[in-house]
Amino acid sequence: MPSTIVILGTGGTIAGTASSAQDNVGYTAAQRTVADLLAAVPAWVGGVVEAEQVAQLDSKDMGAAAWQRLVQRVAHHQARPEVTGVVITHGTDTLEETAWLLQRLLAPAKPVVLVAAMRPATALAADGPQNLLDALAVARTAGARGVLAVLAGQVHLASEVRKVHPYRPDAFDSGDGGPLGVVEEGVLRRFRNWPDPADGAGAGDAPALAAAVLTTAAESWPWVEIITSHAAARGDGVQALVAAGVQGLVVAATGNGTVHQALKPALEAAVAAGVPVWRCSRCAQGVLVGPDAGPAAAMSPWQARLELQLRLLAPARSATAADAG
Repeated sequence: MPSTIVILGTGGTIAGTASSAQDNVGYTAAQRTVADLLAAVPAWVGGVVEAEQVAQLDSKDMGAAAWQRLVQRVAHHQARPEVTGVVITHGTDTLEETAWLLQRLLAPAKPVVLVAAMRPATALAADGPQNLLDALAVARTAGARGVLAVLAGQVHLASEVRKVHPYRPDAFDSGDGGPLGVVEEGVLRRFRNWPDPADGAGAGDAPALAAAVLTTAAESWPWVEIITSHAAARGDGVQALVAAGVQGLVVAATGNGTVHQALKPALEAAVAAGVPVWRCSRCAQGVLVGPDAGPAAAMSPWQARLELQLRLLAPARSATAADAG
């Protein structure tokens, strides 16, 4: 049976178009289908490629409903014995959140490769076709597993990938550990091990999380917000969110998890009211260290928000209120 790669389209800049080939920023995302994107790259020799449109949106607007559909389709194709890997075309704005979600819920033994572009499909030097070709190369690599992201020739782990630049083609980074590897002329050169099935926050609760995600209506997912500690911070925003019914808070704290003195009492009051409060650093690299680092120590604020939301969703593993500061 020939091996099959499934490409799932969700829109994004990689599928965007502009009125001029010289325009790299004034474009409209999610205008071309995944079949159109596949037609722009050379045919894959030695296997079958299937294309399926799961969503068609600008990834800044990604939400629970689209995630539910994506999780369902990835799980379906991963279970097919002839499928050796899944590639997902995605926007760059929330790619790291989708990557985290898929790794947490599925911990796949086969590769799930997210691919994106910083320039629209109509750009004079569009980066989407090469990125897609590289993603296909990674998806068909023997032994590949886990959720990965492929952009600008680099391969990143779902737990580490970050968007670090708003414009240039090499906009993604893996922080302290560096990328998993690079794709060179269609061949992956790997620097690190493939991700463990429990990469990220641990996969032991993945079945419970996945069941909760797929059975809870999108509009009923817990409300979790991110707030930032900064100079001259105030607690009024926290108080307003608690009064409005927020169910979880993530603090993008300064440095090694420090919180402004005017913000701390409001966060402590939120914890006392039963609202879980997690802390992570607003710094682009590194992790929180020390005995009070908390469950989000190694997460970005966006990962932490999603992780707390997932734990609040799963009845078997409720989130506990972390120290507020």
